[in-house]
Amino acid sequence: MKIGVPKETIAGENRVAMTPESAAQLQKLGYDCLIQSKAGEAAGFSDADYEAAGVTVVKTAAALWKDADIIAKVREPSEAELKRLTKDKTLISFFNPGGNEAGLALAKEKGANVIAMEMVPRISRAQKMDALSSMANIAGYRAVIEAGNNFGRFFTGQVTAAGKVPPAKVLVVGAGVAGLAAIGTSTSLGAITYAFDVRPEVAEQVESMGAEFVYLDFDEEQQDGSASGGYASVSSPEFHAAQLAKFRELAPEMDIVITTALIPNREAPELWTADMVEAMKPGSVIVDLAAEKGGNCKLTKKDEKIVTKNGVTIIGYTDFPSRMATQASTLYANNIRHMMTDLTPEKDGKVNHDMDDDVIRGATVAYQGEITFPPPPPKIQAIAAKPKPTAVEKTPEELKAEEAAAARKAGRQQIGMLVLGAVLMAIIGLYAPAAFMGHFIVFVLAVFVGFQVIWGVSHALHTPLMAVTNAISGIIILGALLQLGSGIGIVTILAGISVLIATINVVGGFMVTRRMLQMFQKS
Repeated sequence: MKIGVPKETIAGENRVAMTPESAAQLQKLGYDCLIQSKAGEAAGFSDADYEAAGVTVVKTAAALWKDADIIAKVREPSEAELKRLTKDKTLISFFNPGGNEAGLALAKEKGANVIAMEMVPRISRAQKMDALSSMANIAGYRAVIEAGNNFGRFFTGQVTAAGKVPPAKVLVVGAGVAGLAAIGTSTSLGAITYAFDVRPEVAEQVESMGAEFVYLDFDEEQQDGSASGGYASVSSPEFHAAQLAKFRELAPEMDIVITTALIPNREAPELWTADMVEAMKPGSVIVDLAAEKGGNCKLTKKDEKIVTKNGVTIIGYTDFPSRMATQASTLYANNIRHMMTDLTPEKDGKVNHDMDDDVIRGATVAYQGEITFPPPPPKIQAIAAKPKPTAVEKTPEELKAEEAAAARKAGRQQIGMLVLGAVLMAIIGLYAPAAFMGHFIVFVLAVFVGFQVIWGVSHALHTPLMAVTNAISGIIILGALLQLGSGIGIVTILAGISVLIATINVVGGFMVTRRMLQMFQKS
């Protein structure tokens, strides 16, 4: 079977669905690869590069659509392209099935199979095919670069002979794939970065990247903004009002705001209102990555950059991945290649469209003359961690009461141990010889002091104490050797046991220390 990649027809789209590298991998699966002439030119891949990789270069789109059994594209196909489908063909592309009823109807009429790359379920096995995440990662990175290009100052703070430059303050709204990419880029450039998300479980990820997570003063029960599939869900009106109040508080302080909040199959939620834009400083920048779905900012204009009356630049471009066409094409072509690997389990160059497979079924929106969108939920749940239950905070009075109770309990235990020890000492003193008692008292005191010292050490520090315990064990061995010649039976026995145990401790300590040192040696 043949896989063909046409040149994208939408103006300004520079990506391509196949690279010379991915073509080589597809050929290993048993497929012949075709590409329309100059389809990869804008992404930095020439026709000669494809020919060197064994790809057949076809002059026209019509010839390619006619000859190929599988067509791979980037952007949503046009009506003219869909009319070129036939019953025996499979289309793999971004398709926008939720808002493309005419396209679905035409695919059904043609009887073709359509796999929508944005519908790949977010489960662990499908991460390698997750084109949305691949493109969102690039968009988040590029958003920071675009913001820096329109921002009149450094990101990082500097102290120079000419004066002090404060660091820029960046707020990222939404900590999904695009948001985390923006956070990572912003912090690496030296900006003071803040991030907000409705999903509480992402706070740890945000903070691990060097940013500060923005928490809300929300008195109601903890908002759970997590939905199935690792996406955010719709917030309650009360929570949304708390969000807006917090953003109004932050707006005058922020130099750059990057919004990435999207909810599947819905318009983007409005999170940055006109009054927040008015409150920002002149020269500030807003990059709205949700512009294609209406925008998170009230004033965003799709595919445009505007400057407000108070000097705030608002960027609503929707082609961020296309602005990094080489990198985006490489990642997207890999997503396509992994999808084809799942569709070709026998590696025999023949598609096995298994509708019982969670990933293939989830991404298929039209199959054998039927519309199969929306798909059923996957059998395996997506990667979305449930928020940990919030611990109930205790009052200072309750904490003091607990500490006092613990102290009383520990005191009773110590008194009990002392009483028991005194009774045993009294019994031994009545029957043991005087010479033995002197040695026994030293032994008991050594045990007591050693127990108190070691018991008070954190478990994490026990292994580093091996060197110290080896030294103590050496002293024990020397003392025990002196006692072996005392002539008192029980003392000789105890001294022998001490030598044995201390020797084991020394040898074990050296073994543990050696293994620890090996962990830090370069292989």
